[in-house]
Amino acid sequence: MSIKSIFTQCLLLISVFVLSVTTTLFSKTNQANATNELVEITVYKTPTCGCCGKWVDHLKNNGFKVNAINQTDLSSIKQQLGIATNLQACHTAKVGNYFVEGHVPASDIKKMLLTKPDIKGITVPGMPMGSPGMEGARVDKYDVLAIHKDQKVTLFSRY
Repeated sequence: MSIKSIFTQCLLLISVFVLSVTTTLFSKTNQANATNELVEITVYKTPTCGCCGKWVDHLKNNGFKVNAINQTDLSSIKQQLGIATNLQACHTAKVGNYFVEGHVPASDIKKMLLTKPDIKGITVPGMPMGSPGMEGARVDKYDVLAIHKDQKVTLFSRY
């Protein structure tokens, strides 16, 4: 093997290595930007509900640009989105092609937006103490549920 051939092979290997490292770094940077950029979310809530306001603050503090819309009756929005009564809570949000029902942690909304599951949305039914917007002396265990397009319900996260 000639020195020129060895040199060419070394140059080729170095080029492949640099390209691989650059691609990996670029990919990780784009993933970080996807989870940290300001995401718009529309929250439908009643004007008198204090926990809804606290949940909106939770979203803002976690990088969401919130458009809060006060309405006295949210049943039509929940019905339009196909959220069953037993899965409902006090406020409803729309983000991207998904809905978010109740006191869902911002981290789960970001996870949903990043992983893009084939679901209609996620929900925390009811108003569990200790969930975002429901902070207090007591902390209850609760689940974040995924609602699929066929109305099947599966576990998304557990707290």
